[in-house]
Amino acid sequence: MTISVEIFDAKSPSRPGFTIAEVAPEDTVRQLKRKISQKTHLSVDRIALRLEPKGKSLVDEQLVSQLNLPATNAQLYYRDLGPQIPWKTVFLMEYAGPFFIYPLFYLRPALIYGTGASMAPVATAVTIACICHTIHYAKRLYETQFVHRFSNGTMPFQNLFKNCTYYWGFSAFIAYFVNHPLYTSPSFTQVMIGLVGFTISELGNLSIHLLLRDLRPPGSRERKIPYPNSNPLTLMYNFVSCPNYTYEVYSWVFFSIMTQSLPAVFFTLAGFAQMKIWADGKHRAYKKDFAAYPRKRMPIIPFLC
Repeated sequence: MTISVEIFDAKSPSRPGFTIAEVAPEDTVRQLKRKISQKTHLSVDRIALRLEPKGKSLVDEQLVSQLNLPATNAQLYYRDLGPQIPWKTVFLMEYAGPFFIYPLFYLRPALIYGTGASMAPVATAVTIACICHTIHYAKRLYETQFVHRFSNGTMPFQNLFKNCTYYWGFSAFIAYFVNHPLYTSPSFTQVMIGLVGFTISELGNLSIHLLLRDLRPPGSRERKIPYPNSNPLTLMYNFVSCPNYTYEVYSWVFFSIMTQSLPAVFFTLAGFAQMKIWADGKHRAYKKDFAAYPRKRMPIIPFLC
């Protein structure tokens, strides 16, 4: 049996709404959004549907039958999320910036520091840092294109500028000081310790991303408890809920050791602060959704937090 649903603007719920007729129990929230899109002329990705004006947004895959709507006088509220942009596009753009910006400081120092800079000797640490930084963002671009499966299709368009400013700005900030003609390289031993740690962390991060890809079928939002596989670098799952963030933080810790650069330390701390928030949220969600979730896991740093 189909029902009719009254749709109201969540920002102005007292204003007259409109009716979507013949809504079937097996219809998904996504299908309902398409019908609302025809009425409002908003793209489907701009529409968030809620049971209450200030309630939680409904998931696209939810069925109408799961919303427990009454047979008569059923009401839902929509919110215009504003212009949207695909997550994949944002990731590609925010990572492409550092991929090209950092090598510019290394390959064309005269453009940044003046004509005399091209005559200054280049320390081994400077070359290694440029290679590591470039490989890191090449890996991120590769993962975005071929590995990651995005559960959320879009994000607000303004996030593009915020994210690009963060990544592009920090890339230039770090590159300026590490490639400066007056830069003083740390000892060879310190550089090698940083390089080995950075390499292992990058491989660990990639290993976790591949494991997560295999855990979720293409086009699905199915969630499972992740466990280590045959790759020893995935054993980090025995200790934390988000080892991809753990390895990411470790990568930049070792990059900071390798370069002995204060801007790299600032970037590491800023990244850790944000990833800690994300890890805490995912950790809580795992424990809420799975009764059998391993209790000894920490969100991001083994045994600590």
